[in-house]
Amino acid sequence: MKKALILTYYYWPPSGGAGVQRWLKFVKYLRQFGWEPVVYTPLNPEFPEHDESLYRDIPENITILKTPISEPYSAYKRFIGQKKEVKINAGFLSENKKKRFTENLAVWIRGNFFIPDARKFWIKPSVNYLSDYLKKHPVDVIISTGPPHSLHLIALRLSRKFSLPWLADFRDPWTNIDFYHDLMLTRRSDRKHHRLEREVLQNASAVTVISRSMAEDFNNLFPRNYEVITNGYDTDDVELKQEIHRDEKFSIAHIGTMAKSRNPLMLWKVLSELVKDEPGFVHDLEIKLVGKADFSVWDALDEASLRPLVSKVDYLPHSEVTRMQQKSQVLLLLINDTPNAKSILTGKFFEYLAASRPILCIGPVDGDAARILKETHSGLISGFEDQQQLKQNILAFYREYKKGNLVSESQNIEHYSRKALTGRLSEVLDTLIVK
Repeated sequence: MKKALILTYYYWPPSGGAGVQRWLKFVKYLRQFGWEPVVYTPLNPEFPEHDESLYRDIPENITILKTPISEPYSAYKRFIGQKKEVKINAGFLSENKKKRFTENLAVWIRGNFFIPDARKFWIKPSVNYLSDYLKKHPVDVIISTGPPHSLHLIALRLSRKFSLPWLADFRDPWTNIDFYHDLMLTRRSDRKHHRLEREVLQNASAVTVISRSMAEDFNNLFPRNYEVITNGYDTDDVELKQEIHRDEKFSIAHIGTMAKSRNPLMLWKVLSELVKDEPGFVHDLEIKLVGKADFSVWDALDEASLRPLVSKVDYLPHSEVTRMQQKSQVLLLLINDTPNAKSILTGKFFEYLAASRPILCIGPVDGDAARILKETHSGLISGFEDQQQLKQNILAFYREYKKGNLVSESQNIEHYSRKALTGRLSEVLDTLIVK
């Protein structure tokens, strides 16, 4: 078999969360397309959730390389007065109302002294370790997936040293990511981020991104070919092992992190109005939040008097998440209200498609998510400020629910299966070794 060395950070079991799924599933299916994966990941990473149910997706007898990583998180936690066992949230999600001065200072230090990210100290040891490995165990291709973008810098050095083709995969943007402005970067730091980003885009043999709009954004930074390979769903995860009993209530479920930029203020306002004005709605409605939520979400729910209607679960193993999706009446898809909103295609979106439940989406009506919703007939969307359309969409679902006819009409989703997407990835990899 052809061999691919895959560099990933905590996006590997036992780490939980949506980001793990992309490369875990690629690794699961690569052998079926003639590629043997070799995975390199830290021995002791800082990750937000623990999910041992994901081990079942790791193929038997694959090589997994691990080395220790030195990270500043222990010092960071001491500096801001946080307990050692507390997990660090991703994407600047805050469960506390007010940041202390030390937290703001820590963010400034992180943004300006740890470039491209806090894993920068893993770059040199990884290059040394993997150089020794590659001398004894040659591979055909190197793959890096980011963020964190330090992984791309490891791959860049190895690719140059061994003249190996290299695929850089971007699950999220670099300087166009939604929280980039929160890093409080100096001009010098901002220039360094852009320089490193351009160096990766210029030198990678191939670059994969998750949406068409992300490809367009990157092309504005550095013109070249960008392969779009979206996230997807795994048929093994959504097969019905037993009969699904749908929620009795009109449940609107959001699965995953709800950061401040995803806090749907307009939704809470519309639901509050419907609770007051629509007969029976208050007795039927259940808002299900699975995952961490920013403090601003709870403030908004309190202001809208919706907190009593909320069912909250901090985290579910991925094996239980798919069942939760299938049980829910409506699945809530929130696109971050940020400058890069059009390009956002979360992993859970595709699992929503496979769950065969109607999707209620709030986001750009001309974005990538809107295009796929329309293409698959899987749900309804309203713009960030279109309160009237949102109310119409909710009422359309609710009235079908009252009739007992609320079903999903999803179609044409097969090419978003993880196996099909791995086939597309293998085609990209094949072109690299032919060259």
